[in-house]
Amino acid sequence: MTRDLNLRNFGLRILLILAVLAVWEAAVRLFNIAPFILPSPINVFLALYRGFASTMYFGHIGTTLVETMIGFAIGCSLAFGLGIVVALSRRTEYFLYPFIVMFQSMPKVALAPIIIIWFGLGITSKVVTAALVAFFPLLVNTIVGLRSSEEDRVNLMRSLAASRWQIFWMLQLPNAMPYIFAGLEIAMIFSLLGAIVAELVGAESGLGMLIQSMNFTMDVAGQFSVLLILSALGLILNGIVSAFRRRVLFWDVSQKAETAGSKLKKGGG
Repeated sequence: MTRDLNLRNFGLRILLILAVLAVWEAAVRLFNIAPFILPSPINVFLALYRGFASTMYFGHIGTTLVETMIGFAIGCSLAFGLGIVVALSRRTEYFLYPFIVMFQSMPKVALAPIIIIWFGLGITSKVVTAALVAFFPLLVNTIVGLRSSEEDRVNLMRSLAASRWQIFWMLQLPNAMPYIFAGLEIAMIFSLLGAIVAELVGAESGLGMLIQSMNFTMDVAGQFSVLLILSALGLILNGIVSAFRRRVLFWDVSQKAETAGSKLKKGGG
């Protein structure tokens, strides 16, 4: 029964997407909208086909993915480490957190040109931008998660002569994992956005650079096809983090509730 329900929901999702595309195509034809203003879905998919058939997209996709993943790894590593330090030390938070908030308040779009001046048009500037954008969501979630442990449980472990490291490893970190993974899901998407923003400002390759070059030639259908690729990449990257979360946090309350719901549906079937 559960499998049939999932197939039905998937089919409804596909039908909804097809309906949206049909309305889009009909609107373009009915109102005779110029292709350089809003291309039809057929023209977008033709541009997508030509891009893949000529292998033009593959290199740019690879460049953007490399920038995104390296920036994500660096930004999240720094955010996780600093988040632990800030969460476990009120004194460190008092001195560092205002600087972190002020730096995050700066728009990354405005910082991107400066970063490119400092690090050049190569991959380094894109990685730095992606890391900066991915840094803050995970930092905040790590701090909130580590401080969400119930004080009674912390006091109980202290009364049992548990060390600070044991309290962190056995109580605070497991309790913070749902928050951390929520931050990772946000950081993954943000790192992709950061890489694209940096490529739009200035790059030698990448999907952002491709959008910029297509803008100069008024290839709006090509731009939409690249945006479609970016949307697919975002879904795939988010799905990878979500799948990893489900495997790691099998003990989480939300995961148990989902599993219990599935079992009830099977039992009812």
